[in-house]
Amino acid sequence: MNRTLMAAMAALLAGSLGLAACVSAPMAPAAPATPVASLRGSDASTPDQAPAVHEQLGRKPGSQDKVARTFVGQPPLIPHATDNFDEVTLADNQCLECHGAQNHVAKNAPRISDSHFVSATGQKLAETDSRRHACQLCHVPQFDAKPLVDNQFVGAQPRTP
Repeated sequence: MNRTLMAAMAALLAGSLGLAACVSAPMAPAAPATPVASLRGSDASTPDQAPAVHEQLGRKPGSQDKVARTFVGQPPLIPHATDNFDEVTLADNQCLECHGAQNHVAKNAPRISDSHFVSATGQKLAETDSRRHACQLCHVPQFDAKPLVDNQFVGAQPRTP
């Protein structure tokens, strides 16, 4: 037989015997030196607690003041509750019933920005761009909840003339 073939067969046999020795002699799992804990410090085996449910600020649309923006280019925040609104779908967007170009004057609501009528290629559209249909991807309602982490963030100061 060829020496290379003989060496390959010997290596295969040695590997098989080594594997058989590992399988036939099971070892007890080693106990960890310290108990496993989550990054939050709790025991990893305990289930997470559901977060507290917070009420949205403002109940009825139109009854709240606008929320001040904290940085330039920030999308306007929603100053009223949205939990009683229907889910936004491709066929229905309840936000546009008040904020759409056709209804905003009658509903006394802010009109959606002109940027919502521009396609990805920069073309001006007669209707809102489909990329801008899911309002709450950018615009968020406000909740009375404490911050998750402490911070010293200070928003943009209003410009003086």
